[in-house]
Amino acid sequence: MNDDELLEDDFSFEPEPEEAPRKSEPDPRLALAKKILKQLHENLGNVIDLLDGGNIEEANTDFAKLVASKKEAEHTLDDISGSRVIEGVFDGQAMIGSDGKSYAVPPNYASKSRLVEGDMLKLTIKRDGTFLFKQIGPIERARLVGKLAFDASVGTFVAMIGEQNYKLITASVTFFHGEPGDEIVVLVPKNTPSVWAAVENVVKK
Repeated sequence: MNDDELLEDDFSFEPEPEEAPRKSEPDPRLALAKKILKQLHENLGNVIDLLDGGNIEEANTDFAKLVASKKEAEHTLDDISGSRVIEGVFDGQAMIGSDGKSYAVPPNYASKSRLVEGDMLKLTIKRDGTFLFKQIGPIERARLVGKLAFDASVGTFVAMIGEQNYKLITASVTFFHGEPGDEIVVLVPKNTPSVWAAVENVVKK
């Protein structure tokens, strides 16, 4: 045996078998989300079957339960995603949350949705800080017609209706290219007094 053979034998080795990659643990949050969505899907199917069979009364009962479970599911899914959910009331400019804090509502969203004082809103605050508003309980509305004016004392447009002036979100007025003197159609709460009104339309003078 020569030295080369000795060295080769001394240092030869068999490679150890590689460990199989471990499968990642299933995320229990995803499993819960899937379970919730499947349950909603099944409940919706039951309501459709009842309607197809002419069981209107039973379908109405199951539909009410479906709506309630949908709201619970939304909250659960928001919790799973790490979002924070706050419900509150629109005061004409902002949402007063159930936690007593005021959350500014984007004027464009308030205008587009024609939000009225007293409307119930849901605010979802995502992990990245994004604010998402959703109207969940519109209050009963009344439609009024008046004249558009600009109140310099408060620095905002107003709808002059009889002896009362309603404040208007500027974005709503500019969307319709409203100018002082134009006729304006607004929405206000039907059964409660309000300071603000939602612009429904503007008729150019």
